Amino acid sequence: MRHGRILLELRDGVAIMTLNDPPVLNALGMKLREDMSEALDAIEAGPARCLLITGAGRAFCSGANLTDPDRPPRDRAAEARGEAKSDLESWYNPTLMRLRALPIPVVTAINGIAAGAGMSLALSADLKLAARSASFLQAFARIGLVPDAGSSWILPRLIGIARAMELSLLAERLPAETALAWGMINRVVDDAALMDEALSVARRPAEGPRSLGLIRQLYWAALENGYAEQLAFEAKLQSVAGMTADYAEGVAAFREKRPARFTGR
Repeated sequence: MRHGRILLELRDGVAIMTLNDPPVLNALGMKLREDMSEALDAIEAGPARCLLITGAGRAFCSGANLTDPDRPPRDRAAEARGEAKSDLESWYNPTLMRLRALPIPVVTAINGIAAGAGMSLALSADLKLAARSASFLQAFARIGLVPDAGSSWILPRLIGIARAMELSLLAERLPAETALAWGMINRVVDDAALMDEALSVARRPAEGPRSLGLIRQLYWAALENGYAEQLAFEAKLQSVAGMTADYAEGVAAFREKRPARFTGR
């Protein structure tokens, strides 16, 4: 299914969302952003049990499209007066929060450069796989801006404040192998094997219980909660999980010594 500059395919319970604007390295122009919102509508309303995001061509996503012909002129005076929303307020931040709120696991297959907001998108997933030739770039300092789209929140939590500062202040490319060594991503695979490996990884949660969506909620919340808050949240979500059909199936399968057949309910 094509949503303009987004390709969306459902395969074995996995929704594969491909950013598809290779001439601009899948930069987040107005049209691609509109199409991505439409694709997320379809994912939220559909049967997918895992989301896999990747890019077409030689890039994952190069960030904001600074030369986008569809972008309306920015009214900085109105923004300063609080009368107009910036792109961050109107699309980037709500979209990242929308991805965070999905009830299914999210995987990214980072097939090339992930820069700026494209790096934030790549790192917003629960499981992150990168091609060996992929790289990451906090490009903001190169154009006189500050990290956005959640970069200043996620990077210190993934790699520590010193490395986050280095990436953002020096604006140097980070190779995939180094990102793996730093704990920023989960796996690095040969370029030609990336999609096969990513699909293999994504199929596992797509075949898993509904509680996987609750697990992702727990771990993202743990980055902000105190110990007591997290214990309470665990108890709350355990009660939710304990009421699912998948829990009943898991217990039955354990007792009958057979593989569980989860349905995502």
